[in-house]
Amino acid sequence: MTRIEQTDDLETLAERAGRELEDAPAPDILRWAADTFGPRFCVTSSMEDAVVAHLASRAFPGVDVVFLDTGYHFPETIGTRDAVAAVMDVNVITLTPRQTVAEQDASYGPKLHDRDPDLCCALRKVKPLEEGLRGYDAWATGLRRDESPTRANTPVVGWDAKRQKVKVSPIARWTQADVDAYVAEHGVLTNPLLMDGYPSVGCAPCTRRVLEGEDARSGRWAGSTKTECGLHG
Repeated sequence: MTRIEQTDDLETLAERAGRELEDAPAPDILRWAADTFGPRFCVTSSMEDAVVAHLASRAFPGVDVVFLDTGYHFPETIGTRDAVAAVMDVNVITLTPRQTVAEQDASYGPKLHDRDPDLCCALRKVKPLEEGLRGYDAWATGLRRDESPTRANTPVVGWDAKRQKVKVSPIARWTQADVDAYVAEHGVLTNPLLMDGYPSVGCAPCTRRVLEGEDARSGRWAGSTKTECGLHG
């Protein structure tokens, strides 16, 4: 079948799998994705931690792990990416925006992230990911329902209508305690910033430490109404 002819079947497949795998363990969800899509399946990672990459590497050794280098990352995030590439059985693929930060500053003015964060995210995250996912039919994320109200209904397998792809969120039902337990049991790499008051790690200009009692993502775009970068909207 051609890619276009598959689209309706992929949507039906995603909706059915979402129902059938709702209560399945994360490794089983990833094995289903690996068996169903093979090399047309990838994992995306912000390198906040490598939990989903680790889970996927056991279901599909050598799986592609796609990372968006926005040009604004903390050094710790780039270091985590490099460590994942060095020690895990995955193929890390780094995507970059069409413009460097300097080129974007020249086109739009400096600190676009302060003046129009939605446009900055669109240019440095959303567009590069759309281009980078063209060779895949399905992609996995680390989204969890407990992270924020906007993610509370995340399906374990769903249909990404914007990109016309199957979207797999194998740890959607996990809690932070589940993540912590998995990291401890398997010695999974995590971003050092998680131990320094940043429970959610994004681009440096738009991420601050979280105060006691705040939800995990309150440090992202603090002081604005923005809650998501657009990758999952």
